[in-house]
Amino acid sequence: MIKFVNVEKTYPNGFQALKDINLEIHEGEFVAIIGLSGAGKSTLLRTINKIHPITGGTLYVDNVDVSTIQGKELRYFRRNIGMIFQSFNLVKRMSVFKNVLSGRVAYHSTFKTMFGLFPKKDQLLALEALDKMGILDKAFERADRLSGGQMQRVALARALAQEPKLILADEPVASLDPITTLSVMDDFLRINKEFGITIITNMHHVDLALKYATRVIGIKEGRIVFDGKSEEVTEQVLEQVYGRKLTKDEVLDAAEVVLS
Repeated sequence: MIKFVNVEKTYPNGFQALKDINLEIHEGEFVAIIGLSGAGKSTLLRTINKIHPITGGTLYVDNVDVSTIQGKELRYFRRNIGMIFQSFNLVKRMSVFKNVLSGRVAYHSTFKTMFGLFPKKDQLLALEALDKMGILDKAFERADRLSGGQMQRVALARALAQEPKLILADEPVASLDPITTLSVMDDFLRINKEFGITIITNMHHVDLALKYATRVIGIKEGRIVFDGKSEEVTEQVLEQVYGRKLTKDEVLDAAEVVLS
C-alpha cells in the first residue's frame, strides 16, 4: 500500500529530516512510529499525503508516485487519506456536524463547498460517522463546547466521513488526559479492526505504541533503526531508538492504568 524507496527529506534551511528511508506498510496494518522529538516522526508521516514533499528517492501510495501529483490530482489523492492532528484542527465556532461534513470537501467543487452545498448522501455520511464515534447527540453543538476527547472523536468522525483507506495520526492523544487517551486509542483500534482502515500514528507514549499497534517503527536522527512487531520491542530496542535507557516513568508516562 505504501512504499518508501531511498526517501530523503531536506528542508530549505539545510536540515535533513529523513535519510535513506526504505519501508513498506501494508493495507490494514496498525503502525506506531516512535522516537525522540525532532527525530523525523512527523516528517515521515506527512510525506505520505505530501504535506511535506520528499526531496529524494521515491514514495508510492497505492502504486502512485506521490512526487508526481499536484493540483486537482493531489486533491483527489488526499480524499483517501484521513489526517488527525494533536490540536484536533476543528473550526471551533462551527457545529460538530459541519466540521465532520468538511471531510467531504475534496469530493466537490470549491464553489459548492464554500456555500455548504453538500448533497444528502454526504450529510448522511457525516451523521453516520458521528454515530460510529458515539457522539451523534453532539451533532448540532458548537465544537468549542466539547471536551478534548470529544473534539478528537469529531476529528475521527471527519476522517471517517472521507471514506478513507488510510488514517494518519500525528501525536493524536498528546494533549489528552490519561483516561481519555485510552478511550480515544480504543477508538483508533476499533476503526482499524472493524473497518479495515490502515492506521499510522506517531506516538510520544511508548506504552501506548506497544499496547495498541501491531507494528512499531523506531526512528532516530532521520533514520529507521527498528521495524518489527510490538512484542519484539525490548529495552535494548528502546535504548537504540532513544539513545539511552528509558526510566519506568518514561515508558509508562500515560498512566499505569494502560497496563490494567
